[in-house]
Amino acid sequence: MSAAVDLRRLTTPQDLFQAAAEEVIRTATTAVAQRGRFTIALSGGSTPKNLYTLIAANASAMPWAQMFFFWGDERHVAPEDPESNYRMAKEALLSKVPIPPANVFPVPTENPDADAAAAAYEQTLRKFFALEPGQFPRFDLILLGMGPDGHTASLFPETAALHEKSRLVVANWVEKMKTHRITFTLPVLNAARCVAFLVSGADKAAVLREVLEGAAPPEKYPSKLVQPTNGKLIWFLDRAAASQLTTPG
Repeated sequence: MSAAVDLRRLTTPQDLFQAAAEEVIRTATTAVAQRGRFTIALSGGSTPKNLYTLIAANASAMPWAQMFFFWGDERHVAPEDPESNYRMAKEALLSKVPIPPANVFPVPTENPDADAAAAAYEQTLRKFFALEPGQFPRFDLILLGMGPDGHTASLFPETAALHEKSRLVVANWVEKMKTHRITFTLPVLNAARCVAFLVSGADKAAVLREVLEGAAPPEKYPSKLVQPTNGKLIWFLDRAAASQLTTPG
């Protein structure tokens, strides 16, 4: 891993969520002050749900009218499905704050064709960020988690999406789940101004050590491939997740 990695070790999961919420608020207010808007890509899973709840509780601190929400990955299920990342974020955060509906950009997973849904979401990004051919969007902040197998977003070990160099969004077939996952590609993740991983729990400790310190090929642990080319990389870790790291901190 590069020297630019910012490891933030917190004691409890709640400390992790609080530190991450403070970072989101700080990044949002800075982006709006400097550029007039804040663009964020949300992640799914149980860890960010607690973060979203904390942000909603601090709603008065946020410039909601200048904030724009996207999703770094999504399950290919209907928006109201219990498995939907959009539904989770809506219930935990978006339904509780004064965000203009036009500022929220869910993945169009109601389309039964996963490839078509991914292509449509790519066009949404291209239009919103006014991209020229060959350009990638520059999100102010992309939130990521890490699975017990080292995957992040829906970039799973040894899947085709890891090799994508030009597309922004793809439908990645995940054989072990027998399903497509719609996901940002690595060039989009690595073009962000800031990427923040949230990793909590002892079940992630061994894989986290491999990602941050191990010598295994990155294809085996795709989180290793997230290396912003001109941005910050922050890892928010609780004590249990960081328990097997050998680097001091």
